[in-house]
Amino acid sequence: MAKAGRRYPLLLYTRMIDRWWPAILLLGLALGSLAWPLYQDPFTRLAEPWRWYAMAWLGGAVTLFSLVMAAFRKAGYVQPFSDHLRLVTPFLRMNISYRRILRTTSVSMAATFPPKSISGWRRGILEPMAGMTAIRIELNAFPVPLSALRFFLSPFFFKDKTPHFIILVKDWMGLVTELDSMRTGGSKIPPQKVSDQSILSRLPKK
Repeated sequence: MAKAGRRYPLLLYTRMIDRWWPAILLLGLALGSLAWPLYQDPFTRLAEPWRWYAMAWLGGAVTLFSLVMAAFRKAGYVQPFSDHLRLVTPFLRMNISYRRILRTTSVSMAATFPPKSISGWRRGILEPMAGMTAIRIELNAFPVPLSALRFFLSPFFFKDKTPHFIILVKDWMGLVTELDSMRTGGSKIPPQKVSDQSILSRLPKK
């Protein structure tokens, strides 16, 4: 059985869910509250009870959906294993073999995705994280077609169409250290080759 490392939550999914679930919760409560005046009306309550039933059910369903979203705030994560890197989102679970990984480099989110070049709701999601450092994992090929990945993953996972992933986590240095350790100990890649590809090997030496 492959040795498992830590789980590193994907900040993009946490940010997206934190942005939307409170608004959906308020919508659900508002819809549910509309059922009360319908219920208080004697004619509607007796002759057309489906009206307040439907409104109460709709409000409850939307409220429940918002709570489920909140519960899955950290359902997206990456996790190094001894022979692969696992990438999980609420709608996708994918293993990336270390044989596919060419190199890892650190990148600035602001430089990779300039906020001024992004508009609409995407810019609102990115702005609080623009100053953070992410990891660019370059591959020799995608595990699945890019079109399928773009359907399930945020646009901020890709800078262009070349095989790679942009991974944004809070402890990016911890992820890089563990990823390099797993690749060295769990594969036949020569240690010197892994060291040359490591982000940590590029940091200034004291």
